[in-house]
Amino acid sequence: MLIEQLQIPLPVLTALGREDFFVSESNALAVALVESWENWAGHKMVLNGKAGSGKTHLAHVWAKMSGARIVAAQGLEYADIPSLADQNICVENVDQIAGNLRAEEAMFHLHNLVLAQGHSLMLTGCAAPKLWPLQLPDLHSRIQGAQSATLSGPDDMLLSALLVKLFSDRQIVPASDVIPYLLRQMPRSYEAARTLVDRLDRASLTRPSGVNRPLAIQILSEMTGADETPNDTVENATDGQD
Repeated sequence: MLIEQLQIPLPVLTALGREDFFVSESNALAVALVESWENWAGHKMVLNGKAGSGKTHLAHVWAKMSGARIVAAQGLEYADIPSLADQNICVENVDQIAGNLRAEEAMFHLHNLVLAQGHSLMLTGCAAPKLWPLQLPDLHSRIQGAQSATLSGPDDMLLSALLVKLFSDRQIVPASDVIPYLLRQMPRSYEAARTLVDRLDRASLTRPSGVNRPLAIQILSEMTGADETPNDTVENATDGQD
């Protein structure tokens, strides 16, 4: 009796080392500032960019270089601030505590204590610091006074490298024509890349051919709501079978 082999989903092993972060024109300034952290003006920096743009990855790169601890802004109101302040520290998603006065006050005290003790501080958020709707004026002014860098939308080189990394994190080796096809057809965003790879991963579990171009065409059409197969691939819809 032939027993169909079931493919078991493998764990996602996210690579967060410096060697795993691809540098292109869209993020070169941010990377340069992170790597020169010992020269930050006022010993602080703000890193901003849309979800999936690489803020957390760069935060881990900096933490490894500087020995810093990484914490979420949302947990600061319950944290031991003096203990946290005794080291270099990165606070992620600071913009998300806007309006939570207890968390904002904790962030304000952490900011002051870290710098008073001669340590360095990195803050991250989605928008530019001037757009963070913080209610505490002293905190807002101090954050706006920090140098900042933006991780902008991905260019082709960065988007290609991101797709390679996302597939690698999931231990997937796509067919050779999949990534070139996706680069031509997919929405130009980090979030779209992550969603696309996730859906390809799940869909490929029941297909012995794995992640190939026909599957990419199908999943991308479902994501974009297209009624027809993308026009540059109709005649090649069966290409890339493994």
